[in-house]
Order: sequence, then structure tokens, then C-alpha cells
Amino acid sequence: MPSLPFALNHMTAPGLSLDAFFALAASLGIGSVEIRNDLDGNAILDGTTPAEVKALAERHGLAIISINALQRFNEWSPARADEARDLIAYAAACGAKALVLVPKNDGTGTADGERQANLRAALAALKPMLHAAGVVGLVEPLGFEICSLRSKREAAEAIAAIGGGATFRLVHDTFHHHLAGEPELFPALTGLVHISGVDDPTVSVSDMRDPHRVLVGEGDRLDNAGQIRALRAQGYAGPLSFEPFAPSVHGLADPQAAVAASMAFIAAAA
Repeated sequence: MPSLPFALNHMTAPGLSLDAFFALAASLGIGSVEIRNDLDGNAILDGTTPAEVKALAERHGLAIISINALQRFNEWSPARADEARDLIAYAAACGAKALVLVPKNDGTGTADGERQANLRAALAALKPMLHAAGVVGLVEPLGFEICSLRSKREAAEAIAAIGGGATFRLVHDTFHHHLAGEPELFPALTGLVHISGVDDPTVSVSDMRDPHRVLVGEGDRLDNAGQIRALRAQGYAGPLSFEPFAPSVHGLADPQAAVAASMAFIAAAA
């Protein structure tokens, strides 16, 4: 088994079926995975039942960390509540420990005062739903300048304000942490770390986007190794989940070898 607690998000190899994705994780000695609800032709969108997902994970000896994700969670509405209810029920039934909560990222709801109020209202509504199901809410601030929740401190303050410390945790995404420029780490409140690198030497930080996110290697500009070292030194011992979005990664003929190389690089550097 790897010395670091690596995990694998299905976005690492979105072209694989769930069975093949789980097999990939197991072949790497990785014991934890994240499934997604945004991959066409795959669970959850293809109608795969949570019981089938649970059985498949058990067959491969895997724990499901999360379903990724409830999008625009901080734009609360009756429709969003219904979507949250369905995803939370699916998570509980398939054995997923958590549901990732992603804020709206279209330039709206960013005003000071408005964004904090929207965040607290959404968390307060989600809290009893998650608690009843025994599912953790993983709040993931995004570093993009247009995002309605960029700051982990703002998320932490909102969780405290609604008494959500037993229900919610933060996602520390190494890409978004770098983009946000927020120095604080909040390791005690962190429930999951997403890892990906950017090695394009020409793109400015403000222009970095999901398609720039590759597997972490020697050319990484985000200092994944330093971020992981700092988090672990401050007490974080949870999973480090690969989440690259670059088409170059998704098109790899041998993702197993590429992820294994990235795991070895991070283990040596962090």
C-alpha cells in the first residue's frame, strides 16, 4: 500500500466504466475513491442503482469517500433542496461517506454580505438532511475570481455560525488554494484534499482553468508537495484524491502508469 493515503476521483479517468475505474484504483493499491454525478453514460447518470455501486466497491475492496457533487449548492431553492435530498439518499445507500458541495461559479452572488448570507442559508438547510442520513457535507471553495465562495475562512465561519461542526468539513483543493491566494490551511476542519498540478509555464495564475489541471509531477507550479507537507505537519491525515481535468490526462492510453508515477513523485517530494 502507498505510504500516503491516496484516493482516486473518477475525473482522473472519466472514460472508464465504474467497474474499470474501481479496478484501476485497486491496481494502484488505492483503497478510496470518489464517484461523480456529472459523467454521461456512467454512474450516477446512467441509472446505476446505489446498491449496485455499493456491491461493486465492496467487490474491489474500496471505500467510497464521496459523491462529487451538488453543484451551485449556495443558490438554495426548492429545486436545489430536491436535488440535495436525492444525492444524499444515493450517497447513504451506496456507502459514500460524504457529498461534495460546490458553489456557483458564474460571477453572481459574489457581493460582500450577499455571499455569506446565501452560504449560511444553504448550510443551515443542508445540515438536518445530511445529519439524518449520516453523510458529511464537504464544502469546496473554488479559487476562480468569479466564484461566490473563494475563501476557506469564509466557509469555516459559516459552518461555525450554523453549528455545523459535526456535519460539515472543508475540501482543500490544491489548485483552488493556489488560485485563491489564501494562506490559511484549516487542517482540523479539512475532510478531503483534491490534488492536481499545473505545468504549463505560459499560463498566468488568473487564467488557470480546469483544462490546465494535470497529474502532479516535476513541472508543478502549484507546489502540491509543499501544500501536502504543510497540511500533514499540521495534523491532516485524510485522503489525497487525484482530480485532474486536463484532456491530455483523460486521453491517456495507460492511466495506471501515469498515476503510479505521480504517486511516486508526491511520496518522494512531500
